[in-house]
Amino acid sequence: MVRTRRLDQVRLTRERILRTAERLFAEQGVVAVSNRQISEAAGQGNTAAVNYHFGTKADLVRAIVRRHSAELEILRERRVSGIRGSTDTRDWVDCLVHPFAEYLDNLGGTTWFGRFTAQLLACPQYGEIMVEEAIAEPAMLETIDGINRCLPDMPAHVRVERGEMARFLIMCTIADRERAVAAGRPTPRPNWTAAATGLVDAIVALWQAPFTTEGEAG
Repeated sequence: MVRTRRLDQVRLTRERILRTAERLFAEQGVVAVSNRQISEAAGQGNTAAVNYHFGTKADLVRAIVRRHSAELEILRERRVSGIRGSTDTRDWVDCLVHPFAEYLDNLGGTTWFGRFTAQLLACPQYGEIMVEEAIAEPAMLETIDGINRCLPDMPAHVRVERGEMARFLIMCTIADRERAVAAGRPTPRPNWTAAATGLVDAIVALWQAPFTTEGEAG
């Protein structure tokens, strides 16, 4: 019984730290927030609580990402299972965007994960963690492969460039909407589903837009 209570307390403490860290990272940036600040904001008397429960800041970031990844993977797999074999770029971009928006919608209330992921983009050393975790999920890998199979022929550097543009567009657009919803400000689209649809429109257009090769610019 004592051991059970102890394990429950550890679980609750870890969850409180994860929630607090996600919020602080979303608001202030990953680099700007120390493990000590997180421990204090999470109400831990021991200011080294983050280090004790998670280790380094990189370990903490990875734990936050994993806290959300299982449900995101379930939502993405549902969409992927319905369009396998498709040669339509839009089908696969839907699988990339809509699960993220649906997940935030399902959480309800004020969410921080969209802004947290956008902050990771500004920190290469932590952003790589998000990429590593994402490509470890089968449905995400299948989605990326599906998009790549449907793309028009383009030079490798243009493909890489547009992939980076698409990633920033997704993360920053979702973060901006999440921020507006939390502040009670009006948004261009009435709900997360509509917002995701508009985002898919833009990303498909980005991938299919004509490109200028080096030396052709006027």
